[in-house]
Amino acid sequence: METILIVDDEKNYPPIIAAILEDEGYETLTANSGETALSILEESDVDLLLTDMKMPGMDGMELLARAREKDPDLPVIMMTAYGTVDKGLEAMDMGAHSYVWKPFQNEQLILFVKRALAMRRVLRENRLLRDQLGSHYRFDNIIGKSRPMQEVFATIRKVAPTSATVLIEGESGTGKEMVAKSIHFNSQRKDRPFVAVNCAALAESLLESELFGHEKGAFTGAGYMKKGRFELADSGTLFLDEIGELSPALQIKLLRVLQERAFERVGGIKPISVDIRLIAATNRNLKQEMEQGRFRDDLFYRLNVLPVYLPPLRERPEDIALLVEHFIKKYESERAAGSIVTGISQDVLRLFHRYYWPGNVRELENLVERALILCPGSVIELADLPKEFIRSVDNTLYLDGIPASAKLADALAVVEKAMIERALFMADNVQSKAADILGIAKSGLSQKLKKLEMEKGSKG
Repeated sequence: METILIVDDEKNYPPIIAAILEDEGYETLTANSGETALSILEESDVDLLLTDMKMPGMDGMELLARAREKDPDLPVIMMTAYGTVDKGLEAMDMGAHSYVWKPFQNEQLILFVKRALAMRRVLRENRLLRDQLGSHYRFDNIIGKSRPMQEVFATIRKVAPTSATVLIEGESGTGKEMVAKSIHFNSQRKDRPFVAVNCAALAESLLESELFGHEKGAFTGAGYMKKGRFELADSGTLFLDEIGELSPALQIKLLRVLQERAFERVGGIKPISVDIRLIAATNRNLKQEMEQGRFRDDLFYRLNVLPVYLPPLRERPEDIALLVEHFIKKYESERAAGSIVTGISQDVLRLFHRYYWPGNVRELENLVERALILCPGSVIELADLPKEFIRSVDNTLYLDGIPASAKLADALAVVEKAMIERALFMADNVQSKAADILGIAKSGLSQKLKKLEMEKGSKG
């Protein structure tokens, strides 16, 4: 039940209004002075303040200011006598929701109250949504204890408070959009829009209209004016995913927007200014794309102000168990009632450590969700995994995960590092046992660990 505080120095007035509002299903509190009302506000949860303008001591204007200091979202309706309309307008300038003239019709008062309380509910829902989003995308909800992920967290903490452009690079499925949202919801723009566009999902002509909007009649089928994502993101953050897929023409237009912070809609001539923070992401190596003439160097340097590199899952195997635990909790509601999965077997964990994960965290999430639903017991076993997945684990060489431009030595180093990581895991981080698994001397393993900067495992 919503609570309304009624304040008027005329002692008979608050009870009369209270009776009217209580008939509408509201709870009421009453006060005959601003000082008393302020005390009630300190002690009670009030959804609406209905106060007289003129009162001895603390008048309605001062009460309005003091009440909104305590709760900026509290709607206030001012009651004013004929001849004080200017004061009513002044009160609205100070944040009052509305004002009513005395004497007023009961229906008029009820209408004003319903409107003010409806606004209060919307504000509360929006604040709750923002808090939930901010919580979901806090840094500690991006899972990872490995050194590469700790470096990512440190970078995010530094870049989030700024308004500088961020470029997130990483393979598909590593969580680039989640990082972008984390940056936004931990920035000064967190209460403003976060607008995302996948540049690879639309043809060039459609993407241009999607980004910049269009005027009515700009092209066949443009029967109305449409605002683009740049306008919708004004004062907030625009996230351009897969930016490496932009055509040369759109690269030029994007560069102009970044330089001038203005653009025209498709078919328009009027410049539209915007205040946005741009976060871009790509699964391509933009520096290589630039060197090969497929991406503009001036745009690359505009985007690469604050770079963030998201490592693939195979480069942070220490995080697999944490991620599995997170996904089990995330999808536990999809299990039958009373049937709980507590984790995965050691055999499954070893298999996960042997796998190359070309789909990265997204692939792991999908696999865990599927196994969680089909698992008959409380622990996910090998039998709960798809047979094709188990067979594919033996295929340890995933050429698709190695860039076509990579040198042979670099590709061999990737494979060598993956095999050492797997052997150390299977040997419980004991280097001598890992060396036996790999079929090399312990001294040889030590040299490789040093060369690959992999200071892991005990010396036993």
